[in-house]
Formats: sequence, structure tokens, C-alpha cells
Amino acid sequence: MPTPDPAATRAEPLSRTVAHPLYRDPSAPLDARVQDLLARMTLREKVGQVNQRMYGWDAYRRSPDGGHELTDALYAETDRFEGLGALYGLMRADAWSGVGYGSGPGAEDSARLAELVQRHVVERSRLGIPALFVEEVPHGHMALDGTVLPVNLAVGATWDPALYERAAAHAAAELRARGGHVALVSALDISRDPRWGRTEECFGEDPHLAARLTEALVHGMQGDPAECFAADKAPVVLKHFAGQGATVGGRNSAESQLGLRELHEIHLPAARAGVRAGAAAVMAAYNEVDGMPCSGNRWLLTQLLREDWGFQGLVMADGLAVDRLARITGDHVSAGALALDSGVDLSLWDRGFTLLEEAVERGLVREETLDRAVARVLRLKFRLGLFETPYTTARMPAGGEELSREVARAAVTLLRNDGVLPVAASVSRIAVLGPQAATTAHQLGDYTAPQRPGTGSSVLDALRRLAPAGLDVRHAPGCSLTGADLSGIPAAIAEAAASDLAVLVLGGSSARAPETEFDANGAALPATSEMTCGEGVDLAGLRLGEAQYALLDAVVATGTPTAVVLVQGRPHLVPDTAAALLTAWYPGPWGGDAIAEVLLGLTDPRGRLPLSVPRSVAQLPVYYNHKDTEYGGYADESAEPRYSFGHGLSYTSFDYGTPRVTGRTVEVDVTNTGPRYGRSTVQVYLRRLVTATWPRTLELCAFEGVGLEPGECRTLALPIPELTGTAEIRVAASAREALGAPGQSLTAPAATPR
Repeated sequence: MPTPDPAATRAEPLSRTVAHPLYRDPSAPLDARVQDLLARMTLREKVGQVNQRMYGWDAYRRSPDGGHELTDALYAETDRFEGLGALYGLMRADAWSGVGYGSGPGAEDSARLAELVQRHVVERSRLGIPALFVEEVPHGHMALDGTVLPVNLAVGATWDPALYERAAAHAAAELRARGGHVALVSALDISRDPRWGRTEECFGEDPHLAARLTEALVHGMQGDPAECFAADKAPVVLKHFAGQGATVGGRNSAESQLGLRELHEIHLPAARAGVRAGAAAVMAAYNEVDGMPCSGNRWLLTQLLREDWGFQGLVMADGLAVDRLARITGDHVSAGALALDSGVDLSLWDRGFTLLEEAVERGLVREETLDRAVARVLRLKFRLGLFETPYTTARMPAGGEELSREVARAAVTLLRNDGVLPVAASVSRIAVLGPQAATTAHQLGDYTAPQRPGTGSSVLDALRRLAPAGLDVRHAPGCSLTGADLSGIPAAIAEAAASDLAVLVLGGSSARAPETEFDANGAALPATSEMTCGEGVDLAGLRLGEAQYALLDAVVATGTPTAVVLVQGRPHLVPDTAAALLTAWYPGPWGGDAIAEVLLGLTDPRGRLPLSVPRSVAQLPVYYNHKDTEYGGYADESAEPRYSFGHGLSYTSFDYGTPRVTGRTVEVDVTNTGPRYGRSTVQVYLRRLVTATWPRTLELCAFEGVGLEPGECRTLALPIPELTGTAEIRVAASAREALGAPGQSLTAPAATPR
């Protein structure tokens, strides 16, 4: 006779309350409500709660009166399991979904659509269980009229967790005001190969920087840790767990070759920080760890995440990842069983999880295992207050545009400057050239909804609006982002030759065109139009379009001082032929303002590189925190990056005093020795000398930004980690500077190798 399940035994008396079920009592303990509801559910209803099968944009259509009405597809999906566990992308708008203005919900009617769908779900559910509305919030809510923020790589370039926390809080408030509940946000991928098209979704190449920004994301979106979420806060699903940034060859969804030490030291710290901050959920990645795909990896999802780290939240599979496990198990029924048993609680578009009832009946997975997953889904719904308030009454928050501008300002990074920036008062005419100069479409990054005409500002628009009186701003595009058409270059040469300064705006684009073809999970298939970055758009090389290089050479050859601005989602290879070089990682709709302000000297450039910029693809990898082996360079090229992690120039200068280490703190005096206000990002690196395993060259362990007036000095106190063995603490303005900086030696007991 089978042993009774203790959870079911405890729940049985609760389920006998007839007049007012315990799960309907908001004053009852949350776990008791979950168990009471779970005890009332049939196997079929349980399976429905762990499924997220349909695309949200298939749940509605525009009605003749201009509103929205529900579709037969939604009716069929709710009939299938007498309810709906979760619905993905109800408000998603982009080329893949085919949703745009005229068909999808905007800011004024999203909440009404969400209520329409939720009413149907609750009425169709025998027990009145509401659905979770899960939305993409990669850099702002991916919906019509949503505030678009700069991409994660730009957030990494700010080195400013407090600023990002405010931006994340705004994105969560927008999501909840429109009737959404759960935010899918990339945070855990570490950029180790810039050929990967999803580099723009990473905070950078460093685990400590990513960990601090992941903490800020969780705190901003979810608020202070609490049992229930506030009405303007949203549970966050951290993507992707784990190691997806280490795919071989920089190819999307490729295999990863990760040892456990590399996984723990580089790819898990951000996830660990997110879990400690209280993240409600994580998404299992597509890649495998030690040969087993993450969505079927019990060691990763159960032993490490739940047992070792104590994570009690939800694990969601990435799109169609469960069905991919059929290559291992042989069919979709057993694939669903493997994912569930490994620790996945909620699927995304998979067939395998719809067959879990059969998997339980065949003995492929225990019903108790399903119950645990269902309980996690229900618990999140109770924490959101959906049983008491299934429909939103919140208003859209204000201030999104200014927050987007503020992040963009903080991210613009000056890499090179031979004195041509900021624009001098003697400059009377500027030629603004290049394929990125007069457009906002290519400033936005992947996973962005269509924008209303007139939204945002291009570099050209902003320079014309912000330039001082008497400064003549001329324009010629010169060429397109891709291709070899050189017909526009002569006009650009003429404008450059007749000007005192040429501003050449080059780069790439993740803008998905209507003709873009997509895989079943929304990744772009072979790139079309001008799309050179984004999910599914990986590069074998890191070169710009051929005509862009021809334009650069031609403009520099005129002899006019030239400043190059790169608007991009990954590092591209650009020679140091121009007098100045700035990079703006997809800075959002108002990124043109941020770039123009830096060019004109209205604001000091404060961005710092979140990843190293290579000289050539043949060098890769060039991340700064490689193992400290004694290999040399190449015979035909330097092994050093062109610009190192942490690098970024200012319009003023700073002096760092000798660092002083006391216990777990390092103090350093920072002085602005230049002529104007500026902000320096003080970076603390650890260089291990004697340790239990082979050390890395450097490890970032703390950082802090400080803004100073000319002549002002401030003492910063930064925490340092607990050490083992012998190490040095080095304080510098970049990883390259840290290698030559004097170190403060520290000794602690050596650790035992893992």
C-alpha cells in the first residue's frame, strides 16, 4: 500500500470547509491557502496550472467597435484544462507576433483586455483560479506605448545599480498598471564571446558587475522582500539559468563547454545574488551543463538551486525547451516527465507538459512531484493577490521618458579623444554623417515593440536642437548599415570637407523588419534587411557593413577632425583612425539626446566599458578575468584587447591616492584634478597570488561612482570579500590600469580545493 503524502494528509481537513473555502480567506496563512486549494484540484486541473501553452496575441482580436474580443483559440485552451495556468505575451508587440498599432492593446486599453481575458479564465475555472499574465520586460515592458529603456549592455556601462533599480521599479509599475503580472528579464547571461547576437542582453563580461545589477533589478521590480507583492511591483523571472553566455563559437543555443569551477566562478554569481535578493523565479536556459540540457538537469535545478541555495520560487522553462528533451527521452510524454522531475515548474509553449497527466498515470513521474510544481504556481498567484484582486486598478506611472534618458546619459562611453571633444566654441559647422545619424529605429535593441511616429530623438535631431546659436549642423547619411553601396559617400565627403568637425554615427541594428523570418521560439532566422544583432543573429566576424568602413576612411581622409559614435549591441571592430570614439550600447529612443549632450559637453561622459573590446575576432576570447597563465601573445598581433574592461574617459582628470586596507574595507582618496565636474568609477580588483586553485589575472570585487567638482577630494570606503591565501587589492579606473597599479598585500588561510 503506498505511503500517504504528508502534504495531502494535512490538506484534507482544510478541504472540508464548505461554506467559505480556506483558500478564499485572505487572512489565512499563505501556505495553508495553497494546500487547501491544491487538495481540491483534479489531476487534469493540476496539469493545466503548470502549462503556458499558447501565445498571448492569439487570445484576442480587434473587434468591429474598436475594442478587443476573445478568440476561439483561447476558449479551446481554457476548456482543455478547465482554466489557464499562465498566458505568455498577451501584450507583446513586434514583427514576430505581428502585433502593432491598430491591432494590439496600447496604454489606454491593455488593462481592459487583461480584465476581459482574466474574467473568462476565472469563470471557466471550476475553482475560480486566475491566470498569470507573463510578459517580456527586457528593457522596459515589450508592449505598445511601453517605456523603452537602454539595453542591458548599456545598463552595464553605467556601473550604477541605484539608477538601474529606479528604472526597473518603473518598468514593473508600468507592467502591473496594464494588467500584467510577471516580468521576464535577461540578467544572468555573462558575455564571454561578443559574436553572440544576444550580447546586448548581458550586463557585461564580469560576474561581480552582473551580480550587483541583478540585485538592483530584483529590488527594483519586486520591492523589499515580503510575502505579498505591492500593486506596483512584479515578480521577476531571471533569464537564463545557467551558462548560456558560454555557448561555443558565439552561436545561439549552441552547446557550452563548462567545467564546474568556471560555472561557479563566472556564470552563477549573478543568479546567486538574484536568489539572495528574493527573485520569484528563474528561467532554465537552452544550453546544457555537463552534457545535460538545463531544463532536464536535476543537479542544476534541484540540488544546486533548491537544496544548496534554498531557492523556493518558480522555475520556468525557456520556449519549447522541454520538447527538445525528447531527443534524450524518445517522446514528448517522457520529455515532460523528465523536465518536471528535474525541477521545471512551468512550461513555455511545450507539448510535453500538456501530457503530464499521461506521464503520471504511466508512472513516469509521481503526482507528488506535480503537486510541488503546482503549489509553486499557486503560491505566486496568492502572493500577487490575484484571488482577491484579479484585475488591475493602478494607473500608469509618470517619468519613464526621463528615466530612459538618464540611463542613456550614464551609459555613453568615451573610448578615445585627441582633444576634439567636447565641441569647441570655435567650431561653427558640424557635418553629422553615417547611417545611424538620423534614425531612432536602430537605437532600440531587440525585444522592442513598435514605436509611435515621432517617439525619441536621433543624434542629428538632438544636435540641431541642443547646439548653441550660430552652430550650423549639416547632414548626409553616406551609406546604409549593411551592404557595399558607396553612392552616398561623395555627398558625405563634401559635407565633411566643408565643416570644422565631422560626427560620424556608425553601428549595427537589432531592429526586426516585417520581412524577418522567425524560428518557433521567436529567434530571428538568417538576418534580413539591416538586422546585424539580436537573438538568432550571431556573427562569425565583428565587422561593420562594408560601406561603413569606406565612409570612415573617406571622411578621415578629408582632414576634418572626426568623432566616431558607435550605436551598437555588441563590440564592433573599428580602427583608431578618427580623433575621437564614443560607444552607446543601444541607448533607447532618447539616446540621441544623451549622445549629443556628451558631444557638446553639456554632460560629462560617465560610462565605462562592461566588456573588453577586441582588436580582431582572431583574438577571442579577450575578457580580462582569464586564468593567470604565463602564455605569451601572438606572433602576428597583440593578445591585448583594444579597450579593456572598465575603460572610459572623462572631460576632466582624476587622481587616486594610495589605497588603505583595514579589515574587510579598502579606503581611497579620489580627487578631481581637472577643469570641470566629472564622475569617476572607482574599481577595486583582487589579484590572487597564492591560492588553492589556479588564479585569475584579476577579479573585480567592488566599485563605486563618485561625482566631483574641480579640486574636490572625497574618501571612498569600499567593501572587499573574505579572502583565502595571499592576494593583492588594487584600485584603478580600468582592468588594464589595475594590472600596473600598486597592490596592497593581504594574507589569509588557504582554502581546500573544491
